Amino acid sequence: MSELNRRDFLQAAVGLAAGAGTMGLMDPDWVLAAQEESPAGIPRRPLGKTGEKVSIVGIGGWHIASIEERDSIALMHEAIDGGINFFDNAWDYHDGRAEEVMGKALATGGRRQKVFLMTKDCNRDYKGSLAHLDDSLRRLRTDHLDLWQFHEINYPQDPDWIFEQGGVKAALEAKKAGKVRFIGFTGHKDFDFLLKTLSKPFPWDTVQMPINVLDAHYRSFQKNLVPECTRRGVAVIGMKALAGGAIPKEVGVSAADCRRYALSLPISTLVCGITSREELRQDLGVARGFRPMSPEEMQALVAKTAAAGSKGEYERFKTTRRYDGAYHRRQHGV
Repeated sequence: MSELNRRDFLQAAVGLAAGAGTMGLMDPDWVLAAQEESPAGIPRRPLGKTGEKVSIVGIGGWHIASIEERDSIALMHEAIDGGINFFDNAWDYHDGRAEEVMGKALATGGRRQKVFLMTKDCNRDYKGSLAHLDDSLRRLRTDHLDLWQFHEINYPQDPDWIFEQGGVKAALEAKKAGKVRFIGFTGHKDFDFLLKTLSKPFPWDTVQMPINVLDAHYRSFQKNLVPECTRRGVAVIGMKALAGGAIPKEVGVSAADCRRYALSLPISTLVCGITSREELRQDLGVARGFRPMSPEEMQALVAKTAAAGSKGEYERFKTTRRYDGAYHRRQHGV
């Protein structure tokens, strides 16, 4: 994609995402203009202003490490062969095991060089953040991360803590030392916490947030945060497109439609929780054959889910502590 097209895409995305009544919906022509095909058949999109391009679906580190190790490694190898290059993880997933298993999967066949590797820092202070980084690099068997994100900005103190306690200082030093290429943050509780972090005087590269059809109705990240990220050229990394499985199982929207809806929004990639070959191949199929929903299709799906989404009862990561990491709960005395 040319620089002109990229600029035009970002400008159009801002206008469409912020427009009254659009509910953060994208024009499908602009979604297609933002992405390009790859040899393996999985489209790739720009990662904000970083200059990197990532597969429109990615591997979620928590889920992929929740199965037998040999099966997990085999799935990651198949995902890479299938064209997925965005790999997600976090320091605290399965008490570090998720990074260790992913490190084993990437250590052979030159696979580390084929992926854009991201993990997350669970600490807030300078010393602790550097310790987490060293742990992650060792477990992942690499000398650098492509993206390091402050994990779970889920509490009102977090935006200030990562600056006041030195976490951001540690990230900048790590970037200068070549251990980290890009820096971002994540959160799934309240878009206000992420907006506050985004507004800090720091050149953020990415923000990872829930992107799903129910989010259009309650504490909406797609309506309140995505337009501001797009305006700033900060990449949006989507997650929780199925709301932990609640949308297909309890609301009755298929997993494929959930993925397609999320990918029709102005996001760079969608992290997918994959625990089986069937799930991997389903997500590869959605990505390979991806055509964005029309605005009419999206609005119809949003209307269909209005009652289910109105109170956040199926987005339990917003309304309960069930999905908050134990490390962060202890950090905040919860």
